[in-house]
Amino acid sequence: MNLERPNANDVSQTANRSRHVVPGSGVCTRCMDGCRGNCEVFKSSFRGREVIYPGPFGTLTAGGDKDYPIDYSHLNIMGYAFGAEGLPEGEEGNPDNTLFPLVDTETEYGVENKVKLRAPVFTGALGSTEIARRNWEHFAAGAGIAGITLVCGENVCGIDPELKLDSNGKVADAPDMRRRVETYKKWHEGYGDMVVQLNVEDTRFGVAEYVIEKLGVQTIELKWGQGAKCIGGEIKIDSLERALELQRRGYLVTPDPSLEANQLAFKDGALKQFERHSRLGFADQEAFMKEVERVRGLGTKRVTLKTGAYPMRELAMAIKWCSDAKIDLLTIDGAPGGTGMSPWRMMVEWGVPTFYLQCMTNELCNKLAAKGAFVPDIAIAGGFSTEDHIFKVLAMGAPYTKAVCMGRALMIPGMVGKNIGLWLQQGDDALPRTVSQFGSKVEEIFVCYETLAAKYGKDAMKDMPLGAIGIYTFVDRLKVGLQQLMAGTRKYQVPTISRNDVTWR
Repeated sequence: MNLERPNANDVSQTANRSRHVVPGSGVCTRCMDGCRGNCEVFKSSFRGREVIYPGPFGTLTAGGDKDYPIDYSHLNIMGYAFGAEGLPEGEEGNPDNTLFPLVDTETEYGVENKVKLRAPVFTGALGSTEIARRNWEHFAAGAGIAGITLVCGENVCGIDPELKLDSNGKVADAPDMRRRVETYKKWHEGYGDMVVQLNVEDTRFGVAEYVIEKLGVQTIELKWGQGAKCIGGEIKIDSLERALELQRRGYLVTPDPSLEANQLAFKDGALKQFERHSRLGFADQEAFMKEVERVRGLGTKRVTLKTGAYPMRELAMAIKWCSDAKIDLLTIDGAPGGTGMSPWRMMVEWGVPTFYLQCMTNELCNKLAAKGAFVPDIAIAGGFSTEDHIFKVLAMGAPYTKAVCMGRALMIPGMVGKNIGLWLQQGDDALPRTVSQFGSKVEEIFVCYETLAAKYGKDAMKDMPLGAIGIYTFVDRLKVGLQQLMAGTRKYQVPTISRNDVTWR
């Protein structure tokens, strides 16, 4: 974050009038009566709580931009002049068998029913936000053909307009969740997995029972939190009828759509959207162990946990309880967060930064290992987008960290690919120069198009969403970049990466 302007940011569409700003408050040094705006205090004076959130909802993702004293950029990756680890047994390293394309970027996580990934990366939770719903076919197909895990986030069933509940208030049919699972299965090739998250509302709705028994989902993720917020998930609703419907389903909807004053404000146009919130969960060891066993008893092959940027107490609880329960994967998400919708100040100002959080994680995992206890496989999330990030996270977390969870970075290529398709439909003139400089046909624009066509056939390419090609292309870049870094460090398999491979710059 630009620490001198905490009351102005593009995410809230605000700006200071003055060139000089009080560092602590973000208020202009000379605040004028009659100012026409548009700092955050100015805008909040008439739009109020609306300014808490990035906007407009459904068309963006946002990420906290606070700058911390120490982060992964302060690490440098080591390269060596000889030696090689991870080569097939009996083979000595030489210039012919240590070419960088020979580096194996595959990894796996889990206890008994392990999941293999073609690259040590997977998506953040793509749940009930409009961005996730609208782009799902691109995200799901892309994860499937790239061979990475796709996490389907919280509240997808609960907000489905076509949701059908049985007499006990449990999910009988959720067409949007069914669509999501079927889309991923269509393109899944054995690498990666589709994970469905559970929060408090999902548990009450019986989402685990529905997706396991009726949709064949094999992995359930329990959720404690994320790096973007320390409260439950939320979305915006631009319909009074829809707000009332979700309120009847048991969600917290604010401002209260049943109040006449709020209904009139909505009718007047002053109140443009309602917020739907999820409940806060409460961690309890006995309840956690019972929930893990309950979900396993439903027939799932794997149970994972997602936790957020909490301090040492909660982190220690998560790691120890996951050890006791032999959880298949623990994803730890650090600050500053990124999301399709979280309170902006919370996104920026709460939680333990990822670098610090991973250091704490390794310290706790080492303590467990020293006692001979089971150490769960770890994934780290919180502000990553490129191959050097992946390498540094794997090195800092060795030998426990198996993969990197990327949120917005894996959504961007899905949206870019989709939009390229829309621009092409509108004609050559609609293509921005950033794209048209490479051509005006998909075969010219996407560098991996013919690779995929050779694998799937030209007819199948007609059905492949262009956003999926975008994700595949981006993951391929991550894979090749990681291969180059690993070869330079003389590490030819992911498990051989160690803390000795990074240094303080």
